[in-house]
Amino acid sequence: MSETTTRSQDAAAIMQDSFNAIAARDLEGLTAYWHDDVVEDFVVLGPVRGKEAAEAFFSEMFTAVPDMEFTTERIMSFDGKTAVGQWSLRGTLSGGPFQGIEPNGRPVRLRGIDVMEFEDGLLMHNTIYYDGLAFARQLGLLPAEGSLGDRALLAAFNGLTKLKNSLRR
Repeated sequence: MSETTTRSQDAAAIMQDSFNAIAARDLEGLTAYWHDDVVEDFVVLGPVRGKEAAEAFFSEMFTAVPDMEFTTERIMSFDGKTAVGQWSLRGTLSGGPFQGIEPNGRPVRLRGIDVMEFEDGLLMHNTIYYDGLAFARQLGLLPAEGSLGDRALLAAFNGLTKLKNSLRR
């Protein structure tokens, strides 16, 4: 364990230590609280299974967003083994690829919620919720909300849906 982490059995304290490690870009501190079979389930992206895969994910994220600022907004604990934490993240996709997306210098601002479940002081399962549509728009994968491209994409989708529905009748 690094100096960022101190072993605790309380879910809220472990979550705070984990969030502090993310903010400090401290992979060793972050992984110190993971079970070997940890599941980091990013609802938008899918599950990352196992300590090695989770470490690779966060390493890629830290590289892709070198100016990342991660802020803990609040943490609540339930039964000492489950914690829910709200966070915000901001930075620029400028350092390396992230999940197949090449760095394009676009700024990212996200707010999210983690639901962490612990066993014997180690993270077993984390479900991470954030607005994937907003993330895709910020990176330029989708057009900006309300833009001509956004309206055209929506019109094309609705037109195709109406055509499919009419063919089913």
